[in-house]
Amino acid sequence: MPATASHPNPSRPGATAWMVVGLLWPVALLNYLDRQLISTMKKSIMADLTDIHTEARFGLLMAVFMWVYAVLSPVGGYMADRFDRRRVVVGSLAVWSFVTWLTGQAHSFDQLLWARAFMGVSEAFYMPAALALIADFHAGTTRSRAIGWHQTGIYAGQALGGIGGTIADSAQGWRAAFVWFGLAGVLYSVVLAFGLVGRKPPAVAATAPGTPRIGIPAALAGLFGIGSFILLILHFTLPAMSGWMIRNWMPTYLGEIFHLKQGAAGFSATLWITLACVPGALVGGHLADRWMRSTQRGRILVSAVGVSLFIPALFALGYAPTLGIAIAALVLFGIGWGFYDTNNMPILCQIVPPELRATGYGILNMVSISFGAALTWGLGALRDQHVPILAPCIGTAIAAAVSIALVLAIRPRSPNPQP
Repeated sequence: MPATASHPNPSRPGATAWMVVGLLWPVALLNYLDRQLISTMKKSIMADLTDIHTEARFGLLMAVFMWVYAVLSPVGGYMADRFDRRRVVVGSLAVWSFVTWLTGQAHSFDQLLWARAFMGVSEAFYMPAALALIADFHAGTTRSRAIGWHQTGIYAGQALGGIGGTIADSAQGWRAAFVWFGLAGVLYSVVLAFGLVGRKPPAVAATAPGTPRIGIPAALAGLFGIGSFILLILHFTLPAMSGWMIRNWMPTYLGEIFHLKQGAAGFSATLWITLACVPGALVGGHLADRWMRSTQRGRILVSAVGVSLFIPALFALGYAPTLGIAIAALVLFGIGWGFYDTNNMPILCQIVPPELRATGYGILNMVSISFGAALTWGLGALRDQHVPILAPCIGTAIAAAVSIALVLAIRPRSPNPQP
């Protein structure tokens, strides 16, 4: 059927498709800002909440968010596949805003632990729904680029989180950041709700009225019956372990090794890698979409190239004698992360049917973040034992090398781009 107003050409999405990406960009920023603030304000939080006591307990604060997020990600994905993805996204932001504000009210380790756990609940519903929604609107050869633009919001949030240490060192204190950004989320949830109204994907989505509902057992059987999906779970998990290490502990490592103040350590650990992630995602998305014109393995190959950059970057971080070399390593890692991160959902779209995308991404999140949470908590325990940064850098570099072989074994399920 030729493209018409009611059946637009999926390879050339219109302004509405790109507007959806723009509307979701600030939500991605806020979601990842909250995660970064905890690590960059570590000294102030531990000084204020003296019952945290140890590095391992602080690691548990970061890990509990990740465990809850991991367990509920498949639930969030399943809800996004069964119901209107736009409503799931808006609801997630509203809950995120309240919990972020609530975090600023914590006055003990237990209160902060519960706040971080509830944050995992809110964020588990956002990412699977948002990426599946973008994939619905970008059904042709702009999918990787659209996901890449969305992911730059994540990187912007991580960079903005780098100012957490500066805020914490100011007269306002660490709680102010959570209060301010929580209120900002409340205001933007209203904007988002109005912005997404009436903007429905051009293709008939799995959530359309009258579409048969797939039960949980059938959804799981459908996903785990695909061999390439299992390979993608491993590829999504192994490289991400180094990302969690850098995101959660690099401000602490840099501050300790190079004798930096809290604000400077947070700035150095987040800004440079973020500046590299942005062009990495945009260039990686462009190359993947372009490569797809000649081979259905284009996105897989770009992802493999990106992960290959992790290996020298991690070894350089482990051995870095100066802050300059450490920053150069973070830049190299950021470029590779952009290549890798922007193609995970597009690769998933090539191997699973549309009605299982959000559920599938939720499962990817569950496995990856569960391992990341264990690593985050474990690194805190290793720091209590004075184990240097080199050991986790070598371990995560080996995991990245294994994942390259795994992603190259993935086979798209059809010779044509998936709608």
